[in-house]
Amino acid sequence: MATPIKFGTDGWRAIIADDYTVDNVMRVAEATALYMKKHKMKSAVIGYDCRFGGLLFTETTARVLGAYGIKCHVSTSFVSTPMVSLGVVKTKSQIGVVITASHNPPSYNGFKLKAHYGGPMVPSGIAEVEALIPDVCSLNTLPTVRELVAKKLIVDADLETMYLRHVRKNFDMKAIKQNAGRIAYDAMYGAGQSAVRKLLPRSVFLHCDLNPGMHGQAPEPIHRNLQLLSDTIKKNPKITGGLANDGDADRIGMYDEDGNFVDSHHLLLILLLYLYKYKNMRGKVVFTFSVTDKLKKMAEKFGLPYEITKVGFKYIAEIMTQEDVLVGGEESGGLAVKGHIPERDGIWMGLLVFEFMAKTGKTVKGLVQEVYDEVGAFAFERDDLHITEAQKQAVIAACQARSYKAFGDYKIQGMEDLDGWKFLLGNEKWVMIRASGTEPVLRVYAQSGSLAECRQMLDATRAAIL
Repeated sequence: MATPIKFGTDGWRAIIADDYTVDNVMRVAEATALYMKKHKMKSAVIGYDCRFGGLLFTETTARVLGAYGIKCHVSTSFVSTPMVSLGVVKTKSQIGVVITASHNPPSYNGFKLKAHYGGPMVPSGIAEVEALIPDVCSLNTLPTVRELVAKKLIVDADLETMYLRHVRKNFDMKAIKQNAGRIAYDAMYGAGQSAVRKLLPRSVFLHCDLNPGMHGQAPEPIHRNLQLLSDTIKKNPKITGGLANDGDADRIGMYDEDGNFVDSHHLLLILLLYLYKYKNMRGKVVFTFSVTDKLKKMAEKFGLPYEITKVGFKYIAEIMTQEDVLVGGEESGGLAVKGHIPERDGIWMGLLVFEFMAKTGKTVKGLVQEVYDEVGAFAFERDDLHITEAQKQAVIAACQARSYKAFGDYKIQGMEDLDGWKFLLGNEKWVMIRASGTEPVLRVYAQSGSLAECRQMLDATRAAIL
């Protein structure tokens, strides 16, 4: 019986040598080829990150697509997801494939699909590809890479150089280098390491070597995974801020000059403030259900339209291709802005913050304070509960039945259920419960006025639901 293959909130992901095998990659690649032939698409861009087997799975995908007569622009080395997405636009291709499991643990790999506009394929397209996945790839033998190169169905693509040129054209890199100070950068053994070395060579670099095992650490740029980055900043007073990216460098984590984590909620607000107030840019604000409602408050204050989507950047990207969006983002560190491709890009967003610092002379803490001056101070925290499937389903059933009336001393005053369950606790405090779309995890989120209270709220919620 064939292994079921399903795309989650951002691509198909599975454990290498378990469900993520050459045979199963061939099945997904053939579905991609069938989708492309159906829609008369002729070329694709394929890239991979620093995970185990990236080149092997990339060549497997290219050989399947090549067997269907599809021209493949194949990355000459490891690259970030945004580099593939930009490459789709620059080469005028119709599809991008990224061999990556993003922020998942190192035992995983994955398969992301990008569209002609340089962002995630829309949900309807993903569903169409998923429906075309065969039980077994129908190709008995695959053409070799050499054969496809000879037929010009595989061509080299220096996606990193394309990306670096695009960055240097859009940023005042001289001002950033001179005025933003010295940065500490943690690549988390991911695909951003080479590009950031070239863009910000004076930085302090952490985990910027090829290590597919990643010392067993999932490359997700959240504080509990970035203690070395925080400690490095605290020990070096000359460092003005920290930047971290996930495995495929489409997500961002940041630190201020004191080594304090600055989450994506604060970064979204900083970006909106910079683009609206300092760069005089306008547009819609789009964010996912798990993002702080302070973004809604700032959008309303600036007189900008806004929209809240389900969790998953693909929903934001779809709106960005249809409307004039100024800032879009999700809680997990995937942010996008006007003037770039409709794609998450952790390096690009970091450069925007550094540019904001360089142009205003403010520190990261100063930028956060300016946000608080606009919408008030707040804190956000998240727990990932690794529980049994039976426990997870019991919690979901209780949420659906509206069984919870309080979490400890926090009485529930209202509930929203766009994607998961957000329990409103009054005074801009809330707790949200949602099952992950890419991992066997139940996520619990909390917003409050302080990290200490967020911790209390999360502990009270866990005690109530388990």
